[in-house]
Order: sequence, then structure tokens, then C-alpha cells
Amino acid sequence: MSENTTSRPRPELGGNLLGPKPTFLPDELDRPVRDREGDDPKKVAADHPTSPLAWALLAQESSADGDTIEAYAFARVGYHRGLDALRRAGWRGQGEVPASHEPNRGFLLCLLHLARAAEAIGETGEVERLRDFIAESDPSLSDATTLAP
Repeated sequence: MSENTTSRPRPELGGNLLGPKPTFLPDELDRPVRDREGDDPKKVAADHPTSPLAWALLAQESSADGDTIEAYAFARVGYHRGLDALRRAGWRGQGEVPASHEPNRGFLLCLLHLARAAEAIGETGEVERLRDFIAESDPSLSDATTLAP
């Protein structure tokens, strides 16, 4: 019987075989924005620039007004603000970011708006990466077109 010479790392005994734990953003990140529903989204974003939800709402408004480039830019800012917040919450570049956790929704909305705007301007590669990111973040969103903030 031939011996397998390919060395594969073995999982550590007692190690996590399921992958990284889900990441939950802190409530205080988007709560001030949710508390100001109905206010001018630009004023809200200016007052709370680290909130992904503030940027998602600006992207949503721009998209509804037919300004795809502005929607793309706002969603991109929110995406980066969300990545910063995820890293502070312990996220290491992979794992779920469940939509069932309300504070995660601002970031996830940015992903959805960014994917839509990227598709509208023909950024095919970016659309594919964003769809993969959305599906990895929360598999229930892989076919989502909307997500309530």
C-alpha cells in the first residue's frame, strides 16, 4: 500500500470546523440614524458619517431620483464605513453578517445598493464579487432586491 506523501494540515482537536462566528455590529452605530427617520438624509449623514445606514439611505434616495453615479458613490462610502465597523467588531474578512441583526442592515443595504449601481454602470466583475459577498454575509439575501433598514 503506497503512502500518501501529500501533507494536509489536520484540524486541531477541539477546533472550530464550522468557520468563523457571525459578526454583529453594535446597535449604537446606526441607532441615531434610525431615530431620525424622516429627517434630511444628507444632514443625517453629515451628523453621523460613520453610520453605514446613513449612506445606504442616501444611496437609496439617489437611486430613486435616477442618479446612478451618486447612488454608487454613496453606497461605496457606506460599504467602506461598514467594513471598518465590521473589523472593529471582530470580523476577519469572512463569515456571516446576519440581516436578522438590525444593526447589520445598514451595511448590507450598502452592499445591495452598490451591487445595483455597479450593474447599472456595467461593472460586471464588481457585481459578481458583491453578490458573492452578500451571499456569504447572509445566504437569505442572495436573491434579495430590498432589505428594510
